[in-house]
Amino acid sequence: MPASPDRVRAWDPGVAGIREVLHASWADHSYPAHTHDAWTLLIVDDGFIGYDVDRHRDRADAGVGVTLLPPHVTHDGHPLTSSGFRKRVVYLEECVLPESLIGPCVDAPLVLDSTLRQSVSQLDTALSAGERLAAESHLALVSHGLRWHLGGRPAPARVDASRRAWIARRARDILDADPVEAPPVEQLATRLGVSAAYLIRAFTREFAIPPHRYVTGRRLDLARRRLLEGEPAAAVAVATGFYDQAHFHRHFRRLLRTTPGSYQASAA
Repeated sequence: MPASPDRVRAWDPGVAGIREVLHASWADHSYPAHTHDAWTLLIVDDGFIGYDVDRHRDRADAGVGVTLLPPHVTHDGHPLTSSGFRKRVVYLEECVLPESLIGPCVDAPLVLDSTLRQSVSQLDTALSAGERLAAESHLALVSHGLRWHLGGRPAPARVDASRRAWIARRARDILDADPVEAPPVEQLATRLGVSAAYLIRAFTREFAIPPHRYVTGRRLDLARRRLLEGEPAAAVAVATGFYDQAHFHRHFRRLLRTTPGSYQASAA
């Protein structure tokens, strides 16, 4: 199988807790020993990567688990086959995970959890699309999963169903009060005295969609009303909390299979 051409794409997604996103496809590249001042969270989509973490040898294979490399710990990397490898990396700020997890992470950087891997992939997809609300939610679930695995897999606390439902309904009331200026999921969870992961799961269990999708739907409701009142689509995008007009168009078309402009014109 011929080696794929080298490609690198990197950007700052502008999401709290995330330093950088990197997509890399390298046919024949071994990067030297180095460190980061961030957690390196990666999944391999093609090929096999060999690496040393603090002189411990390990590997990351395509489609298998999630690899987490801790901050300030030396690591390197090299392809294990002539066809190279393709990976997606999300660099997390140090504050996202506790320092106490550095040791367990050095000992076992590969986390074999298909659900966690899917969450990391969804986080990367949201970051690639500029979906900040979705990225915040996926980041909360990913960080919770990593803490659970590296923290010894503690038994889950007993869930009080009535409290869980109350938390979900209270969160919905707060989001309904001002969907345009809705607080990030971490802030909302802190306000309600629970973790972000708990809030997301409670909300999804109660209403069948996570908070970020609920907020997007409420913003689209507001946008539709303003469009039918004749307000320009560009102004509506900003006024209803969307990042930019392209972001607004994407969500609007996903919901109604038409553009905001065509929807507005249909009223005439």
